[in-house]
Amino acid sequence: MSKQKSVRKNTGSSRSCCTFEYNSPLGMITVASDGDYITGLWFNGQRHFGNVLPENTEEKTLPIFEDASRWLDIYFSGEEPDFLPPLRYDSTPFRKSVCDIMLKIPYGKTTTYGAIAEEIAKENGIEKMSAQAVGGAVGHNPISLMIPCHRVVGTSGSLTGYGGGIQRKVKLLQLEKTDMSGFFIPKKGTTL
Repeated sequence: MSKQKSVRKNTGSSRSCCTFEYNSPLGMITVASDGDYITGLWFNGQRHFGNVLPENTEEKTLPIFEDASRWLDIYFSGEEPDFLPPLRYDSTPFRKSVCDIMLKIPYGKTTTYGAIAEEIAKENGIEKMSAQAVGGAVGHNPISLMIPCHRVVGTSGSLTGYGGGIQRKVKLLQLEKTDMSGFFIPKKGTTL
């Protein structure tokens, strides 16, 4: 099946924000929306949790949350969802480019921070881009899972840098039946 992706990358909105909680096998998830687009998705308590939520946020039932729940149900059943709810991620142009690239990482596959840096350098006609800068942008991804930052790994195979915790990153990759043979959990590093 062809995956339908409806993504609107930005344009600030004065609309209020609503949230709902989804009980996943890996912990509670908060999903945020402006009513038309998913604007945030985090494991509760993860790094940068709710960093895009305005003060006037309320829990509410919205049709977009039904789509998000259906997507999450399919995903956590171990299948690749064949659709993506409409997403809006307001951020810097650099972070948006990183999110755009992450959206292209196939289900069950991974890429590296370095490979994303190379792609951004090529797109911008520059010689080199910092993999660490890419790591910072990946870490600020406001819509975890749907923008699959868990599929980004270190060049050496290090499973580092997931705001939801390394153990969740491992479980998400295993859920997608990713070949884990070349990966390892670092003894120290970011977001263990």
